[in-house]
Amino acid sequence: MEQRSLLERLARHLAAGNPDRWQDQIEDAASLLAIIKDPDDAMREAGDGRIWQAMIDAALRERWAIAPTSTATEPPAGTDEEGEIPLPPDSISGNHADWVHLHEAQEKPR
Repeated sequence: MEQRSLLERLARHLAAGNPDRWQDQIEDAASLLAIIKDPDDAMREAGDGRIWQAMIDAALRERWAIAPTSTATEPPAGTDEEGEIPLPPDSISGNHADWVHLHEAQEKPR
């Protein structure tokens, strides 16, 4: 049985109504992964957030192997925080506060 990457599985799920066009959903799937990159409180309680972020980064890098050229008719409106993943125009609002992420200060071991 073929093991598909997380990004491809998400894209295929998003394209459920039109399964032959799942590659058109790669950008939306990458946007979803970028949104969940920072773990919430419950996730941090369950495990190491740095490992989670590294795993999401690895999944996002798979985007280029799955669909190296964009099939979108519109140019990307911007990129994720790291400038690595193009984001479609409908995923970006004019409100700069949408992209502000507040993090608790990390304590340094003594």
